Amino acid sequence: MRMRTGVGILGKIDFELADERATAILGAALDGKSPGKEELMYLAKQRCADVNFAMFQVARRICERNFGNKMFLYGFIYFSTYCRNLCTFCYYRRTNEEPPRYRKGLEEIMEAVDRLDRSGIHLVDLTMGEDPQIREAEHYRSILDICREVKGNYDLPVMISPGVIPHEILSELGKIGVDWYALYQETHNRRLFAKLRPGQSYDARAEAKAIARREGLLVEDGILLGVGECVGDVVDSIFEMKALGAHQVRAMGLEPQRGTPLEGVPPPPILDEMRAIAMMRLVHQDRLIPASYDVDGLKGLELRIMAGANVVTSIIPPKMGLHGVAQPRLGIDSNQRTVEGITPYLNRLGLEPDTKQSYRKWVERELLHRG
Repeated sequence: MRMRTGVGILGKIDFELADERATAILGAALDGKSPGKEELMYLAKQRCADVNFAMFQVARRICERNFGNKMFLYGFIYFSTYCRNLCTFCYYRRTNEEPPRYRKGLEEIMEAVDRLDRSGIHLVDLTMGEDPQIREAEHYRSILDICREVKGNYDLPVMISPGVIPHEILSELGKIGVDWYALYQETHNRRLFAKLRPGQSYDARAEAKAIARREGLLVEDGILLGVGECVGDVVDSIFEMKALGAHQVRAMGLEPQRGTPLEGVPPPPILDEMRAIAMMRLVHQDRLIPASYDVDGLKGLELRIMAGANVVTSIIPPKMGLHGVAQPRLGIDSNQRTVEGITPYLNRLGLEPDTKQSYRKWVERELLHRG
């Protein structure tokens, strides 16, 4: 069966699939009808190259229909690398002696925000580990102060990624005007969650996102690949995130970290991440889906974008001692992780950064209709 449609950055979609059911599912998705769980599971189980390629083409075309050839760019400030948790995949887990530990003060954070804002990013993501000092000694006072300063001085959407935090703090963040709360479940398989996040509560993590939505924040959720999940787990997660009403969804492949229990586990092939991104786009057609710079830099961005992503994350100002997550130092001080460094690369793909006004309108529209 042949599928044919118009021209986008991938050119004309024109392919023949022997698999008529896959063709029908993809054709319906292209027409705006998201696949159901059983239909997505069927696609997920098809590993042949022609179905994969067709799925990537359709996902990219759906992305173009909703966002054109524009990309959103996110600045990233990891302001505390201390964490109380023992996540088996994370470089900054409590007992790991490998990573540098730091807490950035308000002045340094504001300098980084200023540099990111002037560079043209659309959002600033303020991220920390579950730092015991900030959580317990300060009771989140510094987080609230940082968010007040950023929102008071910049017309810039703010995402906060502080781990699981209490209801009252989420409420305060909403009152301050913070736009996004990011909290990744990593998996919606409870047994696998217990292995990845030992000692943590699956339900508390899920409930924090639901509370954040009720308190007026947009929500990002995400999954980790290459950590023992099966195809069904990925599909389940895509629909769990839909049930949550997540406004941004993401998939990232494991990047094994020194000093962690998963140090010796090989990273998954990028094809697995591309397939997950494409399936997310088929289901979450008008949501935001990141292509993270933080896994393997520019060389992986194109593949993730071609699979349906429309956000570049982890843009970090150089020469400030800030770190990333999956690749703590990758490209930071060589200016590769800047708007200036990424834009020519996007242009070669026929893409360009969107305007700040366009992103702000998207956020405001979603906040208005978040229910």
